[in-house]
Amino acid sequence: MPTDLFKIAIRGSTQEHLPIEDIVDDMVLLKDGSCAIVLRLSSVNFDLLSEREQSALVYAYGGILNSLNFPIQIVVNSTTKDVSKYLARLKEAEEKQDSQLLKVRIQSYRKFIEEIVKKNDVLSKTFYVVIPFSSLELGIKSVSKQMFPMSLVKSQKQEGLPAEKGYILEKAKASLEPKKEHLTRLFSRLGLDIRPLQSKELIELFYRIYNEETALNQKVENTSYTSPIVTIKK
Repeated sequence: MPTDLFKIAIRGSTQEHLPIEDIVDDMVLLKDGSCAIVLRLSSVNFDLLSEREQSALVYAYGGILNSLNFPIQIVVNSTTKDVSKYLARLKEAEEKQDSQLLKVRIQSYRKFIEEIVKKNDVLSKTFYVVIPFSSLELGIKSVSKQMFPMSLVKSQKQEGLPAEKGYILEKAKASLEPKKEHLTRLFSRLGLDIRPLQSKELIELFYRIYNEETALNQKVENTSYTSPIVTIKK
């Protein structure tokens, strides 16, 4: 075997092994022909509510789930927060403070935050609601189990979309838009902000999911790609 072959880097696109075919028109298109819309949902500090408010919120939330006649997926994405810049700003404010009393209080607060960070990771939680469109609605017999694009379930490799992309997106949009509007009205009644993610936000979201180590220091500048976002080198 020629030794030159060993000098050639073996490259494989990660995207070939992902269930996502494309992200277009603020929708996620999967390789089996199914689609999904992802909505970002604001959170509520449940512990700060009174017992009566907690009961009312749980009852209203249960009512929303029981009223749905289509499937949804609720995803909680946790990321570790880097508070080093925040601590640096506190240190700077402490040094610039003329009042000795305020300087002592800022110093005490900064040390308190440092102790918390040493003992526990500071997590930021983001909540999403995923509304799926199954390729069964296209009349396709063979359907992958991968209905939800944010599930970490390995999907089988697809040979291609079961129908023309434009046709799938048209059918998916007609099915998903009314469901999106319905969910928006329901969650808004709870005092929560809910909005669908746009295409660029979806790309950034999945990039963070599949590239946890590098996503913190690298941002997606645009959505026009001539080559895969991520590659595997061996």
